[in-house]
Amino acid sequence: MLATRYVPAPFKARRHLAALTLLGAALAMLPGCGSNDRSRFALAVIASADDTLQDGIDRPLARQLTRSAVAEGLVAFDEQGRVVPALADRWIVTDDGQSYIFRLRDGEWRDGDPLIAKSAKDALDAAIRAQRGRPLELDLATIDEIRVMAGRVIEVRLFRPMPYFLQLMAQPELGLLRGKQGDGPMTVERQGDVARFTPIEPSRLGLPEVPDWDLRVRQLEMTELPAARAVERFNEGEVDMVLGGRIQDFPLTSSVGILRGTIQLDPVIGLFGLQVARGSGFLGDPRNREALALAIDRPGLIAPFGVSGWTPSTRLVSPGLEGDLQTNGERWTDEPIEQRRATAAARVREWMDGADDGEARAAKVSIWLPAGPGSDVLFQRIASDFRTIGVSSERAKSFAEADLRLVDDVARFPRARWFLNRLSCAARRGLCDPEVDAIVAQAARVVDASQRSAVLGEAEARLTQANLFIPFGTPIRWSLVRGNVAGFAPNAYAWHPLMPLAWLPK
Repeated sequence: MLATRYVPAPFKARRHLAALTLLGAALAMLPGCGSNDRSRFALAVIASADDTLQDGIDRPLARQLTRSAVAEGLVAFDEQGRVVPALADRWIVTDDGQSYIFRLRDGEWRDGDPLIAKSAKDALDAAIRAQRGRPLELDLATIDEIRVMAGRVIEVRLFRPMPYFLQLMAQPELGLLRGKQGDGPMTVERQGDVARFTPIEPSRLGLPEVPDWDLRVRQLEMTELPAARAVERFNEGEVDMVLGGRIQDFPLTSSVGILRGTIQLDPVIGLFGLQVARGSGFLGDPRNREALALAIDRPGLIAPFGVSGWTPSTRLVSPGLEGDLQTNGERWTDEPIEQRRATAAARVREWMDGADDGEARAAKVSIWLPAGPGSDVLFQRIASDFRTIGVSSERAKSFAEADLRLVDDVARFPRARWFLNRLSCAARRGLCDPEVDAIVAQAARVVDASQRSAVLGEAEARLTQANLFIPFGTPIRWSLVRGNVAGFAPNAYAWHPLMPLAWLPK
């Protein structure tokens, strides 16, 4: 049985967002707030009052960054989105692609107990159990069993081959805990609103000693702030980086001058559109839901933001993914927007005139968008599009009360399964189709890749026909990065771990 070392590079998303570089190379000569005090590096993570409303999908970014910094998994991501060794210093993949064998590094847990396969397996089992009822549980359903093979060797056996399985294992939720403590690579202390991260000397983790360690690394100070305050602190030179930017806050970047830093956009794929939250009234008819999708001028939605390279899409699953049989293509490609809107307006009029009591009904929807100036612009564009077909719109007062809810998620791995899992009933975002969920679950056990793609294509087709989600295109993720910062790179997962930022620039 031939086995190979497997450390894949990140996938190349076909739907790119070009990085917006506003700073010349000469800016690297200018001092940042971290250059005068090389012992610390300050960054802000954007917090939103709406984070808790979507907590059933992904944890807030600051919490995920903290988990990945203090609790490594078997593997991790580097700053470029590549899978690198963590608690496992090497691994092999069997020829059939259904067995991943990890060899743990020679070290100890933080409590002094040896890092052995049995304790690591127990920790991994616990991390997976913690995902019950969340979409990540569905992603992990490919795992058949986890077993101890030797003192420091674990095997993860899959029901069928899963490309990008290591990317899944590198997710922050799968950082391993022992007695509620992780095994680095950093420790964290909290002082008020500031979380201070300190790199752990490698020899304490069972790794080779690094000479002059204290002279090569620095502490990180992370603060979670509202977007406007985070950008303000960046402009004032109080932080070197801002992470976690989304479309609702993108207009705030207009205040970042050429002497302050660079706006970086991640080349991500994922879900960006409106989820239908309730199936009553106007939205009770799939044809009416399709009418809303027909009315959207997708390029026009993003035009006010001036984002170069953004590509619209009418598909639930990002086009061009490996394994896509292209049985589900873009919709309405041969119809100009005027024709689509005429079709949609006719459906709206038919519904409005079809009341049992003979009186005309009003077609009206409420839309939830996270707070922020970008959401204000986005809502105005959506509402304008809906008005062209006779549907009026209002901003929902809360996530719970909305008829339509914005979904804005970056794909954790580039496969149709991720997209369908995030639109499943487990996601708890709105209307869903249990029969589609059953089809996707069935696909997890299909070994043949082409057959599995066909099953997932059927699931996408059924969900498309139901019109439970109105796609816009790819998500937007942005960061502010001062010109002299090392340890940061735009990547396809919009994931920027803390440890690479702790290395002092050479």
